[in-house]
Amino acid sequence: MSESLPGPGSDGGAALTAAGNALRELALAIEHYRQTASAVLQLDVRQTQAVSYLYSRGAMGQAELAQLLMLNTSSVTALVDRLEAHRIARRTPHPTDRRRFVVELTEEGRSVISDTASFLLGTFDHVDAAELPRLSTVLSTMAQDLRRHTRTLAERLD
Repeated sequence: MSESLPGPGSDGGAALTAAGNALRELALAIEHYRQTASAVLQLDVRQTQAVSYLYSRGAMGQAELAQLLMLNTSSVTALVDRLEAHRIARRTPHPTDRRRFVVELTEEGRSVISDTASFLLGTFDHVDAAELPRLSTVLSTMAQDLRRHTRTLAERLD
């Protein structure tokens, strides 16, 4: 039996509780998808997270990637080394700072995303096409809110 999330109000916020439980189930499904995709692609989960960040947000410095993945600089250097060995990502010189490098996906890295994207996009199979723009807005807003709440939670680490 699943536990319910606490909700506001005297009635326990049944709709909010149901939405929270559905969100948790979605998060679990996404985690399982990532684990399965990682195994299929012969990458570890952290590597697939890096690939997702590079795909979604574009090329970035190793320090930024380290921060997003909550890794130290030596760990992210090793991670990028492994992605380069798999020909999924590459380091290129920073356009304005000769001391730094930028990490970007290779064509093979973009192909990895394309190969698995159809499975991820399949989650919209039962969503009416007319609802997709609104759903996209809601999902983006939820992602922003979750990032904000995560920053608040991370302050407990300090």
